[in-house]
Formats: sequence, structure tokens, C-alpha cells
Amino acid sequence: MKNILYTIILSFLFSSSVFADFQAGMDAYLADDNATAYKEWKPLAEQGHAEAQYRIGRMYENGDGVTQDYNEVMKWFRLAAAQGHAEAQYRIGRMYSRGDTGYIHEPFGVTQDFKEAVKWYRLAAEQGHVGAQYSLGLIYDAGKVGLPQNSEAVKWYRLAAEQGHEEAQHNLVLMYALKGDYATAYKELKPFAEQGNEEAQYNLGLMYARGEGVIEDDVIAHMWFNIAANCVCKGVTNVVENAKKGRDALAQKMTPEQITKAQKLADECIKKDYKDCG
Repeated sequence: MKNILYTIILSFLFSSSVFADFQAGMDAYLADDNATAYKEWKPLAEQGHAEAQYRIGRMYENGDGVTQDYNEVMKWFRLAAAQGHAEAQYRIGRMYSRGDTGYIHEPFGVTQDFKEAVKWYRLAAEQGHVGAQYSLGLIYDAGKVGLPQNSEAVKWYRLAAEQGHEEAQHNLVLMYALKGDYATAYKELKPFAEQGNEEAQYNLGLMYARGEGVIEDDVIAHMWFNIAANCVCKGVTNVVENAKKGRDALAQKMTPEQITKAQKLADECIKKDYKDCG
């Protein structure tokens, strides 16, 4: 019994020490003291601490206090990824997806290999990593590993979209719209509009204005355009301006009574958090 208790105490003390050392490294890193961060994290990484391994890899990737070295990046990411670290898995996939091309002035030091990218993206995606899910959708959609695989692209776009990934939401709907399946495009789009996504709201306006997948209805189209035009948008977007243009163009052919009704419906829709509108 004493031996068991002694083991538990040692385990607790070691875990507490590891946590303290890792946090010391994080505090230093956030304070732009990269030398101290590296000093705290490197021993932990060598002892098998997955998050420390990932952080060391990131330091080599960014050149934070060390010379940028993609061999070191891959080494540490692989060690973390082997322990199931989803972000490390995703970043390995990203490196293989971009290969030596990388971004401008940022080659990743590996040969571009989409099959290898899929392997690593999938490991992260199956853990719910939204970026990996979206990236898998892109690869299958573009046919980077053979012919385009619509079912796989839809699967991964949808999973990312359900986590609020706006590009995945857009691409998921676009896949159906490009095939002329506007009814399904509408079905996929509506939940995102109800979540407050301004681009989805704008696109619903377009569908009602054109009668794509729904019965053409200028009042409902104006309502959705008006909601999108008055959104508090995240990031840089042209959605607001496009929505204003769509709303104002529709207003030119609507009666004053229709415009009043559309504005009232927009106010009511906002109060209902965009649920059951139109």
C-alpha cells in the first residue's frame, strides 16, 4: 500500500512540475522571450511531452529564437503527431500539401505529395480538427488524389461547415449549385443563414431573387439582403456591399408596401435569431 501511495505522489509531483515548466515556457513565449521558452520546452519535448514537441516544431517553423529549419520542424511535428496531437498532424499534412512551393519565400522542404497530405489531414480531421476537415474537402473536390471525389468532398466540407468554417460552408453549397441542384443547395445553405452567417444570408437573398431552389419572392429576397447588409461582419468582406446592391436593385421594382413588409420581416427575423424566416 505504501509503495502504491509513493508512486501516486511521485506521479503527481512530476505532472505538477511538467505543467509548471511548460507554463513557464508559454509565459516566456507570450512575452517574446523565445530563448527562455525554448529552454523550458526543449527538455520536456525530449521527454515526450507532445505539446512541447509541437511548440518546438513551431519555433523552428517560424524562426522564433532559432534558425528556421524544416527538418527540425518535421522531426518535432512527427513526434507530437505520433502521440495523436491533431494540430501537429494537420501541419504535417499542410507541409505535404504545399511542398517546396509553400507560400512566397516559405518553402516547406518536402516534395509536394497529396496522398501523404491526405494521410495526415485525415488523422487530424477524424479528431475534429476543422482546418484538416476543410483541407480534405479541398483536396477531394479538386481531384488532387485522382478524379474529384464528390462524396468525400461533401463529407469533409460538411463536417467543417458544421463547426462554423465559412469557406467550407460556401464550398459545400457551391458544389450543389454548380451541378444545378439548387434545391439541395438551399437545404444546405439555410442552416448557416440561421446561424447568423452573413454570406449565407446574402446567398439566400440571391436564390429567392432568382427563384433558384425556391419560389421566386422579391419580398423574402429583400429581407435576406437587408439582414446581410446590416450584419456585424467578421473580417474583411464584400458581402455587405453586395447585399446592399441586391436590396436596392430589388427595391426598384417593388411597391412601397412590399418594401415595408420586407423590412418588417427582416426586423422580426433578427429578433428570432434568424430562425423560421422566409
